[in-house]
Amino acid sequence: MKSRTMVALGVVAVSVVGIYYLASSVIPRALITATKASVGVTVSLADSYVIGEKILARADGEDKCRVNVFLMDREGRAVPGKEVEMTGMEGIVTEKAISDTNGKVSFEMSSNKEGQYDLKAMVGGAEMSRGVTVTFRN
Repeated sequence: MKSRTMVALGVVAVSVVGIYYLASSVIPRALITATKASVGVTVSLADSYVIGEKILARADGEDKCRVNVFLMDREGRAVPGKEVEMTGMEGIVTEKAISDTNGKVSFEMSSNKEGQYDLKAMVGGAEMSRGVTVTFRN
């Protein structure tokens, strides 16, 4: 009976040491890696993307198209704190903006003239390969 108790105490002691190691070393490292802010990380233009949230609007100078840019690094993580510039037409409400914690920047634009505009996003002076076309009609 005494040897079973000793074995059980040994198993408990090894388990406590193992749990302590996981809780103090492995798990915090994994969480830091998974949630690490990507401010110093380089934007991957190939992995970033532009999405037209609303790409058709009235050409009345008031109705707005909306385009979102998502900045990502090579591992597909969001890159916050980077300046994005939208080009391709006049009437973009804010032409430059800083990416939020999700790597997202939203742009709105309006026009008094009918037409289609091919918009491109630029990050750090480099143009993203993918763009979006917005259309204004009466």
